Amino acid sequence: MCGITGFVDFTNKSNSQILNQMSGSLAHRGPDGQGTWLHQFESGQVGLGHRRLSIIDLSTSASQPMSYDGLHLVFNGEIYNYIAIRDQLIALGHKFETQSDTEVILHAWRQWGEDAIKQWRGMFAIVLYDQKLDELICIRDRAGVKPFYYYQHNGLFLFGSELKSFLPHPGFHKEINPDAVASFLQYGYVAWPHCIYNNTFKLAPGHLLRLDLKTKSSQIKSYWNVYDYYDKPRLHISLPEAIEETERILQQSFQYRMVADVPVGVFLSGGYDSTCVTTLLQQNSTERIKTFTIGSVDNKLDEAPYAKVIASRLGTDHTEYYCSAAEALAIIPELPEFYDEPFADSSAIPTMLVSRLARLQVTVALSADAGDEIFAGYNRYDYITRYGNKIAAIPAPLRQTLVYAMDRISSERIPYLRNTHNFHGRYDKFRNLLRNPSPAELLKNLTLVFTDDEIGRLFTKPVTELRTAHQTSKLDEGYDALSYMMAVDYQTYLVDDILQKVDRATMSTGLEGREPFLDQHIIEWAAQLPSEYKYHQKQKKYILKQIVHKYIPKEMMDRPKMGFAIPIESWLSKELKPLVKLYLSEERIGKHGLFNANAVTHIVNQFYAGRKEKHLQIWYLLMFEMWYEKWMINE
Repeated sequence: MCGITGFVDFTNKSNSQILNQMSGSLAHRGPDGQGTWLHQFESGQVGLGHRRLSIIDLSTSASQPMSYDGLHLVFNGEIYNYIAIRDQLIALGHKFETQSDTEVILHAWRQWGEDAIKQWRGMFAIVLYDQKLDELICIRDRAGVKPFYYYQHNGLFLFGSELKSFLPHPGFHKEINPDAVASFLQYGYVAWPHCIYNNTFKLAPGHLLRLDLKTKSSQIKSYWNVYDYYDKPRLHISLPEAIEETERILQQSFQYRMVADVPVGVFLSGGYDSTCVTTLLQQNSTERIKTFTIGSVDNKLDEAPYAKVIASRLGTDHTEYYCSAAEALAIIPELPEFYDEPFADSSAIPTMLVSRLARLQVTVALSADAGDEIFAGYNRYDYITRYGNKIAAIPAPLRQTLVYAMDRISSERIPYLRNTHNFHGRYDKFRNLLRNPSPAELLKNLTLVFTDDEIGRLFTKPVTELRTAHQTSKLDEGYDALSYMMAVDYQTYLVDDILQKVDRATMSTGLEGREPFLDQHIIEWAAQLPSEYKYHQKQKKYILKQIVHKYIPKEMMDRPKMGFAIPIESWLSKELKPLVKLYLSEERIGKHGLFNANAVTHIVNQFYAGRKEKHLQIWYLLMFEMWYEKWMINE
């Protein structure tokens, strides 16, 4: 795990000092070393920068940038099956000077070209400069575990693991994209391929970008897509057979994530996903797996006590820490530093805390994300299965009549209900569902924090909805609603929320975060399973639960899902109220002119007058304003 950055500059205005500054901005991602490579080609400059966190082959011979036969590489991530690939290459006559997966990538690319990607099981953001072909190749892993940003404008191409690496380059122009701000306020993140800045993008998961240095032209290509596996016919297999084969695939994939030359641990929350990872790994290990849990002394609505019980039963080497509200609150001012694009998922706070706890003992930590997206674990999947068809079954004329009436009757005019929690938001969302009861609309209504109408009132100028994987029509025909929602979540919420959260939190303390559920073999298998095996007899994540119950008694696991509860509503009412007053004041809002100050003031006044369901809107606005101060005013 590392940080990468660099450029192709057709204007010839870059130099080694700029490259060192760009690389140095990512020191937290790679505290073990820094390397750069600068090359002058016929019509410009290529610069590759790297910050190293040593995980595999700790010797200096495995440092980056690394070169072989005209290929020059910087790489962030891990190829877990690199030993098997190296053996193939040795049989073909290749000779290796290191024990690293980095060198295997170089030889594999020279041997097979783009076909080499088919063999890689891992997480990766890779930049290869092929001096023979005079082209730059940028590759992002299938699930999007590793981030990859790039900027392309006025003869300058920049790339990096984080946006902050672009700022030292004088050719980078920071211009906010208002449409991206609107997207952030709706979802809590800016979805790929877009970015908060103009002319700046995220390379999509499962894609590669080729930049031809002779013609100065670029091309983006998909080499893997989760929809291809949802497109396949469902497997004709019994439920017991599906459970058995799923466990086998999980065991193999999880075991790959233990490959390292440094200590490895697991984040154990006590829920089904992290318990599954820990259980299957401990079953196949003669040593005690190191597990880590964060709890709260101020809020007992977390799973830390259950994690301790599970760790004891499995016999792991368990470390837990109960933090105070003050310790959690102290993280908030740090968030814009590490989340250098606006980001509003408050679970970043405990993720940063548990990362710091784990880093005291290990250099690699496994995080059990994606179990919900793959095996149907979210409440919204429950809702669509239970109620989606019922809403769609309402005759269209009746639905349109109800919409007509609701358009003319404000939720504020409905007695009694107007004073109940979140009634107004639910009123608007139910009207939208009556207008369009499709799975896409249901998913949108269950995830948006600001509705389209609210965005229209908030911004001073019209904004346009960004085209992202949220609007995909790929699965609209011939697919059950559950498959649709899981596939879209895998391409959106998982990538730009969950994985971004874990990457920034772990790397903020120089810890490598690995995602065992995101081996491509797992999703390629699970996507073809019948949906009723994942959501079975009104039970979410049924297959995964049956696997866990083989090792952990059901009564130990059978409880409501809690996680680390973040009391944002309470904090905004008390401890964070001064921040709200400061950052959401008319003076602050006026500095960028994006928002209607009266609209922001109205939201704040509603919250403090008792409309507690407005807390997420205030939190999202606060996170944007704190980001703006850090990166647009103070930087």
